[in-house]
Amino acid sequence: MVTKPSTALHSAKVEHGYADFRARREATVWQRLNRILLVLLIIAIWLVIVSLFVPPYKKLMQSRTEIDNLQQQVNDQHTLLARQTREVSLLRTDVSYLETIARDRLDLMKEGEAIFRLETARAKAKPAAPTRK
Repeated sequence: MVTKPSTALHSAKVEHGYADFRARREATVWQRLNRILLVLLIIAIWLVIVSLFVPPYKKLMQSRTEIDNLQQQVNDQHTLLARQTREVSLLRTDVSYLETIARDRLDLMKEGEAIFRLETARAKAKPAAPTRK
């Protein structure tokens, strides 16, 4: 025998089903809001961490650049020192080099010797333009 459910019981089940659906819907809305809040919180924490590490990183990069510049200056000074040490050594030991340097600086020459001087563009004076009256 088949019995029909009573209408009161049926309507109670329908209302209960609708209430359950509504509760689940509200729960999913809160879950979504909680997820969004969690994502925003993670982003905020990440930004705080990044903002704490960016200034020291910039300072580190500036320091490395300064170290590179100072190292280049040290290398230039070593090159200059080696060149000047070689020149001092030649002036002490090589008589012909000493004679050549002395004649060059004193503008002297040996008999029958021809001297050619090449001036750089910086050292040349520009000719003065003629003026009209």
